[in-house]
Amino acid sequence: MSRAKILVTSTFATSFILEDVRLLRKRYDVAHLVTSGLMSPPLIALAVRHADVAYSWFASTYAAAAVAAAKIFGKKSMIAIGGADVAGLKEIGYGIWISPWRSRLSGYALRNADQVLAVDPALREAAIGLARYAGDNIDVLPTGYDASFWSPAGEKEPFVLTVAAVDSPARIKMKGLGYLFDAARRLASTPFRLVGIHPRIIDGLRRDAPLNMEIHPPLQQEKLRELYRRAAVYCQPSVFEGLPNAVCEAMLCGCFPVVTDAGGMRNAVADAGEVVPIGDTDRLVESLRRGLGASPGVRARGRESIASRFTVERREEGLNRAIEKLIQ
Repeated sequence: MSRAKILVTSTFATSFILEDVRLLRKRYDVAHLVTSGLMSPPLIALAVRHADVAYSWFASTYAAAAVAAAKIFGKKSMIAIGGADVAGLKEIGYGIWISPWRSRLSGYALRNADQVLAVDPALREAAIGLARYAGDNIDVLPTGYDASFWSPAGEKEPFVLTVAAVDSPARIKMKGLGYLFDAARRLASTPFRLVGIHPRIIDGLRRDAPLNMEIHPPLQQEKLRELYRRAAVYCQPSVFEGLPNAVCEAMLCGCFPVVTDAGGMRNAVADAGEVVPIGDTDRLVESLRRGLGASPGVRARGRESIASRFTVERREEGLNRAIEKLIQ
């Protein structure tokens, strides 16, 4: 019996997208099309024609092209929503839904896909509200994390780590870096490290940063794991998030998490860290102080929480279940 053909489309190839491709290839014939720009819709349509299921990462304009092509060619379509695709923060210029034409295409994609997988319940609710429909095609399936790779090692050091993929002013605001800088100034004797800043804006951020803040460009996973293992506290002060990989990876490496109450971060941290209101610098500072003094037992509880709830096996089973439901 021949294996079903799955087309995975995305505009970039991050670790979590590549992980889905890897998991799906265990059971199906998978092609991964990474494309963006004006020529993408016809390329996507051509590829969908030769697949059984078109699986798009993020409910973008390109996902709309994949869903439309699937309808035309009698194929099935599936979308994973992860964050920016259900964001519309006009005040900071962030998210697909601040654009009238992009929001229409994203809404079409969500309403017409055969299956939508949200990485957190908060994103499911956001999609329902923005696309203005019942959301009967949306299920929740978190991303999964390899607890054998993201693991503690060595002694913790009293510094605060933040990992944020930032390449624009909108991303600076979305990741709450202004709040982070304010907190660092008030904890002047505590070292802070910020990782993930694009080279084109890193010099400007360094000029604005407090003296106790080190700022670095993106790091490879092994180097990032080394920082997670050393940092006592991981801080994510964002104003919007999905289910952030960095929070889960840091907790698996024994960091005490301090996050804002945005998206799926409360769900990720559960009772193993601190969740503060968005933009509340006073609470952020208090929580960072408590995190720096957290016991090894508390840190271990955070690791166990992530390791038990967000497994790679759960992600794999959920993906396979969703695909099988579409092709049966």
